Amino acid sequence: MRNFLPLCFLLALCHTGQAQFRENPILNLQNEDKALLNWGYYLGFNQYDFKFEYRNDLPDIAVEKSLGFNVGLIGELRLNEFLDLRFEPGLFYSSRLLGFPGFAAENDAFREVKSTYISFPLLLKVSTRRFGNLKPFIIGGAGVALNLGSNQDSLDDNSSGTFRMKKSVVNYELGFGIDFYLEYFKFSPSIRGVFAITDELVPDNDPQSPWTGNIEALNTRGIFVNFTFE
Repeated sequence: MRNFLPLCFLLALCHTGQAQFRENPILNLQNEDKALLNWGYYLGFNQYDFKFEYRNDLPDIAVEKSLGFNVGLIGELRLNEFLDLRFEPGLFYSSRLLGFPGFAAENDAFREVKSTYISFPLLLKVSTRRFGNLKPFIIGGAGVALNLGSNQDSLDDNSSGTFRMKKSVVNYELGFGIDFYLEYFKFSPSIRGVFAITDELVPDNDPQSPWTGNIEALNTRGIFVNFTFE
């Protein structure tokens, strides 16, 4: 599962690029990048993880990751031939299973964390010159995400089976990809890493909680594979 997202990206890249590396390809969509504003949408997959900072040197909390999905819109402002400013609001669904050490009962040892993020990233896309019908790029920026499944306002905590996180998350994003200029649209697979800057943990009511008492900070991190259509 750990290598599934990069594998998806490579398969899409190979399949789409096969026809683009011919010796003299017919140039598609030659005016695609000249407009001041461009619009599109994206679909994709994600795999979220947690980074923990601990107060004491005790056994780590285990994280079992699963595959989630992404969907969103794109608004792009052309700055020049190589730079584009992009706003990519999207919906990201994921699920993680936390395993806490020191418990004999399964209902105490495990917490399923289901998260639905609404993300609002502002990104700078830096592209190379176009080579035939393809153009590599790197992309990065920062944004805010709202976690609709955070349980932040819940009065229950882990003693009642509820793992709580903060509703608002500030993060930064880095990635790379390739624009493929097809006959009718531009297709852009990319792979991205997303890293939360702010602490997301809402600690249990008991400061000595066996679930959150040893956690100094908790930050989401994830890897995405996006397939963009413009």
